[in-house]
Amino acid sequence: MISIKSEPVYEGRLYLAQCHRQNFSKTEQVNAMRLTIVTPAGPDSKAGNRATALRWQSLLEAASHQVEVVTEYQRQETDCLIALHAWRSADAVKRYRETWPEKPLIVVLTGTDIYRFQHEFPDITWASMDAADLLIGLHDLVAEDIPERYHDKLLCLRQSAPKPSVAGSARAEKDQFHVCVIGHLRDEKDSLRAAWACYHLPEQSRIVVSCAGKAHNEAWREKALEESRSNPRFHYLGELDKPKLEHLMAVSNLMVISSIMEGGANVVSEACRAGLPILASDIPGNRGLLGDDYPGCFPVKDDKALASLMLRAETDAEFLAELRAKVNALASGFTPESELESLELALVRCKKG
Repeated sequence: MISIKSEPVYEGRLYLAQCHRQNFSKTEQVNAMRLTIVTPAGPDSKAGNRATALRWQSLLEAASHQVEVVTEYQRQETDCLIALHAWRSADAVKRYRETWPEKPLIVVLTGTDIYRFQHEFPDITWASMDAADLLIGLHDLVAEDIPERYHDKLLCLRQSAPKPSVAGSARAEKDQFHVCVIGHLRDEKDSLRAAWACYHLPEQSRIVVSCAGKAHNEAWREKALEESRSNPRFHYLGELDKPKLEHLMAVSNLMVISSIMEGGANVVSEACRAGLPILASDIPGNRGLLGDDYPGCFPVKDDKALASLMLRAETDAEFLAELRAKVNALASGFTPESELESLELALVRCKKG
């Protein structure tokens, strides 16, 4: 089992403040604005969209904007509202548009918006999209899965991650091949697929899987704990803080992302910046970040296909090197500088008047 140590990492504002001193010449200059970011994830939440809101707050504040993050919009004046979730933030979007009909509005499309809610609740989801001056998608293939009438207002943004402070050369024990799965345990993530893939591995395989993340509910927690007890290759580590997550990635040989839907997982950014090879489910949210030619994709919910790729990564050094070369080549697209450029471009495009 991997020993998780607390190693130092770059704190959010430390690395963000450093990058914002650069000159972002690719985007039109944006005057300082008062911005409000609304997310349904509360202050104590570690959900990905809360993390996105706080990261954007840090990025934009370091670029001289004033930014507040709220869970409910109460009609307060702001120069622009950025709403994370079209469906979950529908009330905030409606309230803002009623109160400030001429002010700019950005709606960020999450995975559940694109792949679930616009089909289950089209009127509510599309009303938010209609109200927006600009839509932000978090991977390059979002346009394929939303109505064509929204394409002109869509901007694709890639979420960033800091360069890790723990060197990848710290890869774990030579007698084991470590695979990590990072993310909240829930249905959309298909979080135990790598664990189940282990049952298809040959006895001589050195693969072990470590899973880190908070269970969405008690049923998921019990399922993960039971799998950890019964599967000798699988270890559920629970929810880890950022230093321990960074160390887990540093000692891993491979990451598995097995989601059945994603709006653009930030863990892809983190793995690419860490130079950690990825095996990912073949869904638009992963292909839209990794590319259609990425060699490490497997069919959704196919643990046999995943096991085959895991075994190939363990035993075929050239294949593992190819995966690593791919993520290293993608890493420059996941920098804080690039994300800030996209955010400021979004502000330019949606600004009225």
